[in-house]
Amino acid sequence: MPYLGGEETVRELKRALSNPNVQSEPLRYRNTVLRVVRAMSQGVNVSGLFSEMVKACATVDVVQKKLVYMFLCSYASLNPELSLLVINTLRKDCQDPNPMVRSLALRNMSNLRLPSLVEYVEQPLTAGLRDRAACVRRVAVLGWAKLYNLQPGSDIDAAVVNELYSLLRDPDPVVMVNCLRALDEILKEEGGVVINKPITHHLLNRMKECDVWGQCEVLRVLQRYRPQSDDELFDILSLLDASLVSSHPPVMAATLSLFLSLCADLPAVSLAAVERVSGPLLAACGSGSREMRFTALCHIQLLMRSVPGLMGPHFKRFFCGYAEPAYIKQRKMQIMVELVNDENVSMLLDELKGYCTDVNTDTAQAAITAIGRIGRSYSDRCLEILTGLLGLKQDHITSAVVQTMRDLVWVCPQSSDTVCSALEGCEETLQDSQGRQALLWLLGVYGEGVSSAPYTLEVFIDGVKSEVSSGVKMELLTATVRLFLTRPAETQDMLGRLLHYCIEEETDMCVRDLALLYYHLLKCGIEETRNVLQGRRSDPSLGVLIGRPADPISQWACSFNTLEPLKKGATETLTASRGSPEHEAPKPKTVVELSETLDCSHVHSDPPGSLSADQHSDSTADLPTTPLTLSLSPTISPEEFERLWLQCHSLLSEQDAEESNDFLQTEERIRCSAVLQRSPQILQAAMQLVNIQTLAFTPPCTLPWRVFFYTHTAGTPASSLILGELLYAGEADLQPAAQKDDEEAERKVDEDAAAGELKGREDGQVEVKVTLKQQPKDEKAVRAFLSVLSTVLHTLSSEKA
Repeated sequence: MPYLGGEETVRELKRALSNPNVQSEPLRYRNTVLRVVRAMSQGVNVSGLFSEMVKACATVDVVQKKLVYMFLCSYASLNPELSLLVINTLRKDCQDPNPMVRSLALRNMSNLRLPSLVEYVEQPLTAGLRDRAACVRRVAVLGWAKLYNLQPGSDIDAAVVNELYSLLRDPDPVVMVNCLRALDEILKEEGGVVINKPITHHLLNRMKECDVWGQCEVLRVLQRYRPQSDDELFDILSLLDASLVSSHPPVMAATLSLFLSLCADLPAVSLAAVERVSGPLLAACGSGSREMRFTALCHIQLLMRSVPGLMGPHFKRFFCGYAEPAYIKQRKMQIMVELVNDENVSMLLDELKGYCTDVNTDTAQAAITAIGRIGRSYSDRCLEILTGLLGLKQDHITSAVVQTMRDLVWVCPQSSDTVCSALEGCEETLQDSQGRQALLWLLGVYGEGVSSAPYTLEVFIDGVKSEVSSGVKMELLTATVRLFLTRPAETQDMLGRLLHYCIEEETDMCVRDLALLYYHLLKCGIEETRNVLQGRRSDPSLGVLIGRPADPISQWACSFNTLEPLKKGATETLTASRGSPEHEAPKPKTVVELSETLDCSHVHSDPPGSLSADQHSDSTADLPTTPLTLSLSPTISPEEFERLWLQCHSLLSEQDAEESNDFLQTEERIRCSAVLQRSPQILQAAMQLVNIQTLAFTPPCTLPWRVFFYTHTAGTPASSLILGELLYAGEADLQPAAQKDDEEAERKVDEDAAAGELKGREDGQVEVKVTLKQQPKDEKAVRAFLSVLSTVLHTLSSEKA
């Protein structure tokens, strides 16, 4: 045979198709047609054989017809005039006694996709809608959709639309589903197929007859219908109940999506539906298809936004297999982080520790990052693992560990001592720029606790000429200036050399401008430089707890069973791509933007209009407006806070609080609204903007509602520590003491009733009890602090959700 791609091949095939001897032998003729189709599939241009192939379609051999039609549909657009020759044969085949031939002719007649042939196709398609064979009706229904897609601007034939609507009651379920698809395409500009009550109940009753994808199509279309009464709604939900736990993941996902759409105003029903699909989703996580497993994991993450503990008892199902691809392992690790609790933290950390040495560097770094996220709640255990990983002396592991430690101390400053002791010698292993930037940031912020910090920076400064990363150079400048403020004698000479090089020799304008900024800042004085560079050491947008508050189902219901969950990466932005945390800290994910009135460290007066006489209690109506400066340094761990709180309580119980010179305890009430429904992250971010650190808080809409916090006052004759608690125990807490004693029995309600009471008051005003303990005693500072705290609470209350 001639060369496959040459013109000689086409000539040889043309001679064979025109040879009477070949045409007289059906099997030989079919094999020749098969050779043409094979050459076409291999990329050979066989369009010159179009007229010969048109003649070949006039045969009773069904296999040969399929081959010829495949060829004609591929080259019809290149030969529109010759395609007219095929129409007569196709129209003749549409009347063939064999239903397979009729359906084949209709399918290929609509697949020619030539506007000039539309008038010849309409009549066979109309006849096909009334054909007695179901396979012909299936093809005819989709043929009309292709026809209108070919001419989108043409007028819609009302008779055809009515015919398609009538075929929704066709005895064949495939015809019914095809009618839904065709009507959606034909009526696309009018919003698609119209679903009313009779059609809805008809589709629901016949859904079990459809295959998997047919059921998904029916469920998708039914989302357009809104029940007219609660009875009808629950009738529909009852019919869908079996599909909700279907063994086919596509049917289950489509059913849950319909459930969430119908029950948008019934959060309890939506929540119950979400909990029921946990079993099918877990089964899909064990599917043999990697794509199915990944999709199931992404949708599990979506469901856990509203039900954080949904998969808690099944956390072992998310352990990674050795042969699983990296993208599945990383998704599983993200879910494992969300499932951590006191009971399984040891097992999960051991599992993640094993992934840290995975041969895939991305998987190893993702495991280290996951350990760092768990470290926000279990810092001691996680730091022990991270410190041990530094001993492996692996470049990518050391880099990921140092970046994770940087992010951990950014959230939990109390772990800085352990991190500083682990940094010794790790600069020798670091090779990538991100790891070196993280190390430099730690040395700059916490360098006073690292004995070798000046010598490590000196090594970087000596090699700055060969450094190619501008990010490392800028971080080196910042770290050296910061270390100079705490250890000037050891850093002064190297800082001068670094500034001289960056200003006189550096070609990168960003680095040079930063060096000039620091040079002029140092000329203004050490105190001015310290005020600029030694700011906060933690990110107010990050919570101290690993969990996050449950989101309403309505926030993600519209994206369920779509590609949206697959497009999103990690549930939390990974920090491996940033240098200094304070340079690119993520924006707080709050429901509303915080008011600019909170962005201050000195509060001179309350915002106008934020407080009024009827909003204040008598004890807080006349709070002084003494200027006050608050500070988060030195940091206090939760254990230290508890010790000091109990110590103050024991000392104050022995002597009168008013006569104590060392301690002061006071209780006030602040009337506010909406704060109790704010997420802990919003309240924490608002308080940290005025340098008040929250240590623990209860979830919103639970009773009793508590928040523990602390701060340090400065600018007074002696700085003092203030420990505080916000408490709201419910409506009964607002009554006088005598009434409380008389109504003691009535105050004993269960948690659900208390939560309902709190929700019922979310639009009104409630009094929050504020308990403050101060050491040493400074009444003026406490009164000024109460003014600051009142401003924060009332600003949050005045924001519209």
